[in-house]
Amino acid sequence: MAYFLPIFICLILFIMSHFRKRSKTKISTILELAPGPSKLPVIGNLHQLIGTLPHRSLTKLAKKYGPVMHLQVGEVPFFVISSPRGAKEMMKTQDLHFAQRRVSLAVELLSYGNSGISFTPYGDQWRQLRKICVVELLSGKRVHAYRSIREEEAWNMMESISASHGVAIDLSEKLLSYTNDVISRAAFGNKCKEQEEFISQLDEIRQLTGGFKAADVFPSLRFLLGYVTGLIPALKKAHKKLDRILDIIINHHKLKRQNMATAGDGKADEEDLIDVLLNVQESGMQEFNVTINHVKAVALDIFTAGSETSATTIEWAMSELLRNPEVMNKAQEEVRQVLKGKTKIQETDIHGLDYLKSVVKETLRLHPPVSLITRVSRERCEVNGYEVPADTNFIINLFALGRDPEYWVDADSFKPERFHGSSTDFKGNNFEFLPFGSGRRICPGLSFGAANVELLLCQLLYHFDWELANGNKPEELDMDESFGVSCRRKNYLHMIATPVIPFA
Repeated sequence: MAYFLPIFICLILFIMSHFRKRSKTKISTILELAPGPSKLPVIGNLHQLIGTLPHRSLTKLAKKYGPVMHLQVGEVPFFVISSPRGAKEMMKTQDLHFAQRRVSLAVELLSYGNSGISFTPYGDQWRQLRKICVVELLSGKRVHAYRSIREEEAWNMMESISASHGVAIDLSEKLLSYTNDVISRAAFGNKCKEQEEFISQLDEIRQLTGGFKAADVFPSLRFLLGYVTGLIPALKKAHKKLDRILDIIINHHKLKRQNMATAGDGKADEEDLIDVLLNVQESGMQEFNVTINHVKAVALDIFTAGSETSATTIEWAMSELLRNPEVMNKAQEEVRQVLKGKTKIQETDIHGLDYLKSVVKETLRLHPPVSLITRVSRERCEVNGYEVPADTNFIINLFALGRDPEYWVDADSFKPERFHGSSTDFKGNNFEFLPFGSGRRICPGLSFGAANVELLLCQLLYHFDWELANGNKPEELDMDESFGVSCRRKNYLHMIATPVIPFA
């Protein structure tokens, strides 16, 4: 610690000197034409984002400076879009111009050279990877094929909750365990020791990658800051562990496939996602060379995008239902009336549960799993009357879109009824409601995620009555958030479950 302060002061002086020597670029000059809060020397508007919930801070700033504003975050200028109109212009009207995502230092070091679907630069390779995901990995047929996995894991969770015998449970932990188990089995096959290691390592990576990092907002000092803060060594260590685990899992799959080929058994009856990716790699049918690194990166994308976001959505849904007992009663009344007499719920039973689906939509409106998404302009264009050079950074505030009072009556209240009889959906066509994004970069796994959420939420409401631990009243439940890879509850959700409808 004795050496930290001198190093820190020298670093700041170096940064300030660096800034003075730099002339203003064309991009920053143009972006200053957009309204925005005043900026401090060196750090710009960084102080308004660090240590806060950025999506809420940006929403508050947008109320003062407008739905399109300019921020200077360290060295990096940003346009911030906070209106459905602006989101539509970017992700529909000019979607091709904004089909690129900003790549952080963590992504660069963890994603096998941007080999996955999430951060591969837009172009032929990205289109091929997207096709693999949409057609081979996350198609409606493939999502349906994993139905039995979701049903079995939901059943396991119901049994675990029932065994609590009225003692308070950590529902947040159980939800994350459920989604991890579902995606583990879908991605890797049967449970094994390596899957548990993989999940544990992902948890560590999530802690490393959440929020704003100094190395990302001072790109000219990226690697210096990455090492000074310890971020790069930690990321490299985490990636090495993760890569070792993925090697073991993939080699196990290859050995299994070789044994099946030797025995003449042909294809396995149930292929997991690694099997499908290896099929694609071995077929040689793609327009680019699919490597093992692509297999690893895509598997990592699916896992990181799917596990925590689904758990977070169910967690917020249960939180909102507890805070709003009348909505909880209405949701339970629907599932118990429509499914009356059933002891085991299947996915096919959920189709007629309109109010349950409205509860899920309302949860996603108020609590999008990823509240801020980034885009980078690929070429010069114009947004809301502002000239935008190529390589301009954008933040789209999905949290602000879902709470825009021009589109939503009583926008901060939890009212699933607002979706009754409405065609508004989360599939990317309603720009006031984009929990999974829109356009070319829309989340390809939204159907898989929705299936995970609806099935489990239905069972939680059908089989159990719920109350807060320690005798707390509904209005006393805190709704504090924690900003990271997804926007989760700050404090885990502890609840008491009372079995109502038995299951067999």
